[in-house]
Amino acid sequence: MKGIRSFSKEFIFDESNVPFQSCHASSLSILPDGSIFAAWFAGTREGADDVKIWGARRTEGFWDKPRVLTQDGDIPHWNPVPFVNRDKDLLLFYKKGAEIASWQTWLTQSDDFGKHWSVPHELVPGDIGGRGPVRNNILRLSDGRLLAPASLESGEWRCFVDRSDDEGKTWQKSNEILADLGSTASALSGTREIPVSEQSYSGRGVIQPTLWESSPGHVSMLMRSSEGWIYRSDSPDSGISWCRAYRTGLPNNNSGIDLTKTVDGRLFLVCNPVGTNWGPRSPLVLESSEDGGNTWEKVLTLEDTSGEYSYPYIICGERGLLISYTYQRKNIAFWDIGLR
Repeated sequence: MKGIRSFSKEFIFDESNVPFQSCHASSLSILPDGSIFAAWFAGTREGADDVKIWGARRTEGFWDKPRVLTQDGDIPHWNPVPFVNRDKDLLLFYKKGAEIASWQTWLTQSDDFGKHWSVPHELVPGDIGGRGPVRNNILRLSDGRLLAPASLESGEWRCFVDRSDDEGKTWQKSNEILADLGSTASALSGTREIPVSEQSYSGRGVIQPTLWESSPGHVSMLMRSSEGWIYRSDSPDSGISWCRAYRTGLPNNNSGIDLTKTVDGRLFLVCNPVGTNWGPRSPLVLESSEDGGNTWEKVLTLEDTSGEYSYPYIICGERGLLISYTYQRKNIAFWDIGLR
């Protein structure tokens, strides 16, 4: 396994000892004390009114008991994204709304590593559709600017980036990024057996970008799409403006992807390499690129049996990579991967 020194896999909780039936869309953050924070949404099923944001911490190699992090109303919660700011506060962004097209983004924060949380508030007052991070990591650029990878699912799916130069107090939206779409027939291929919200099946376009900075001010994104391929866009001006989305050679099954960049410049991407819209969410693999995302090589298979292994989240730890993802909608899998 090229570039891999060691790896281990575990589950974040005992699925027989939690009060929810379904979980999805996990995320990770390394806290200032060295512990690992994980968050996800869980409830009866995706989009149900009882779905809240849950979380747990991993300290000295063990996960504590999961607990509910949000209690703000009987309305579906979605897609938590944690971020540690320069004051060492843990921020938690998440979506609220029964309809994906009219999501609102809310923010709560903790100054004690996730033990207690502030009263949630809207990230951008009056927002309809979802400002701020939609699912993947917030990127801090070399000049300190924060970029939040975002997307909209009203009408044609499209991406954008929210940027902040004041540690997330205010946000400015980039242009919206569209992709050239293929035939309607290709978009309708695949299966409807995946337990996603019924609202999603008719959508077409690109959503849920993941970001990296290749050189100061030069930023790129990869995007999930309905077209059977991962798409890409690039920005020459620190995320202010973006080119039209263009197709890569990476297959995509219209499910989430995520990537991270290591200190030595390598990119690591987690995805389901299945080129069918709403295709199977297995296998789940780790790929790497040493040329800025132009070419990719599979370095590790995380899952390859039948079932759903999806919505990966990847960050860089002290020794390598940390990855979480949905495991059959019943648990959250966690990998610790040491790099050479």
